[in-house]
Amino acid sequence: MKGKVGILSLGCPRNLVDSESILGRLKNKGYSLVDINKAQVAIVNTCAFIEDAKRESVDALLDVIDLKKRGRLKKIIIYRCLSQRYHKELLKELPQIDAFVGRISLDHDAGRVSITPRHYAYLKICEGCINSCSFCAIPRIKGKFSSLDISSIVRKARALNRQGVRELNIIGQDISGYGIDLYKTPKLTGILKKLIKVTSGVKWIRLLYLYPSRVTDDLIKTIRDEPKICKYIDLPVQHINNRILNLMRRQTKKEDILRLVDKIRKQIPQAAIRTSLIVGFPSESDKEFQELLEFIKEVKFERLGAFIYSREEGTKASRFPGQVPKETKMARFNAVMSCQQQISREVNQGFLSESIDVLIDERAGENCSVNRDNSSVYLGRSQYDAPEVDGLVYVKSKRQLQAGDFVRVRITDSWEYDLIGEAA
Repeated sequence: MKGKVGILSLGCPRNLVDSESILGRLKNKGYSLVDINKAQVAIVNTCAFIEDAKRESVDALLDVIDLKKRGRLKKIIIYRCLSQRYHKELLKELPQIDAFVGRISLDHDAGRVSITPRHYAYLKICEGCINSCSFCAIPRIKGKFSSLDISSIVRKARALNRQGVRELNIIGQDISGYGIDLYKTPKLTGILKKLIKVTSGVKWIRLLYLYPSRVTDDLIKTIRDEPKICKYIDLPVQHINNRILNLMRRQTKKEDILRLVDKIRKQIPQAAIRTSLIVGFPSESDKEFQELLEFIKEVKFERLGAFIYSREEGTKASRFPGQVPKETKMARFNAVMSCQQQISREVNQGFLSESIDVLIDERAGENCSVNRDNSSVYLGRSQYDAPEVDGLVYVKSKRQLQAGDFVRVRITDSWEYDLIGEAA
């Protein structure tokens, strides 16, 4: 073995896929892969999407630098987002870092070492972003939008299927734009149909991030008609006020969003729609925020996440007048999350006495708050819950279950974001 290497993967699942690829290449070259606390070389795969992510990345770097100062590490390598965006600053402020690595190949042919549990995986089909939202630094960080060719995606999906993956999460900054660069037209629906054919062991295929203006009738029909595709529509809309949407350089208007949501609800009645919103965008008025709040109450998204606007250098929005005070942004964020908490509670109550399919992720810890009733308790997810993002289903079972099992669960209780049930 050449040496011991550990990795710390921060940020989104797209980074995680890159980390798995990095580990795969290192393993093939004869390195020993260990926990970062036992490593000679530490790799930190960073995120620099918003201020909180940058702070997390810097804190992680300071922790591994401390390990190096104490003689526990020999070298530190920083990968991806933070490295690309702040190379010169980091070189000056943190001289203990030994190497900086920016973009890596989208086609990870050297193989992957799984970081996720064995029963689910992420499949990245594109990199970079085809959009030009005024608030977002991703195009500057990730570069030009690029899709992985269809044959490579199919090959990777086959490999994951052979490894026993039961849930395949399709990811990218914007998977609805997949294929535009290679084939001059979006090809997401086509690649989904190919993936369904080559993944006999996969029960769920989940789509993560669909840009609203590219959700076509054909894509909606495919999601509706294909049993393997989770009825989970990840549809970030960011705002609903037309003036703010225009300033954000989004390609949708309020009426477009409402029309699309209505179409999805009519054609896929059982679907859970997840969205994300930004509060405190420059010049957002109290009235415009109230419009957003009323929109949330009207649509009642099954899943919703909110971000406090982060002023990112180099973006168009960072130069906009009317930057909203931090206290106002926080108050608006709290109002949105409080509103959504009540909606989520109502949505979950609708599952009471229903039976649903649940994918088991792991056994619950000894301190689990769910009453065991002489049963074991497991943590799982419905098709309406993405890993690490959405809620859980607490499953009581008198028989032993394994991670990766699909079980039929009757829902007996509900909380704001989680469900409780009994395995059949």
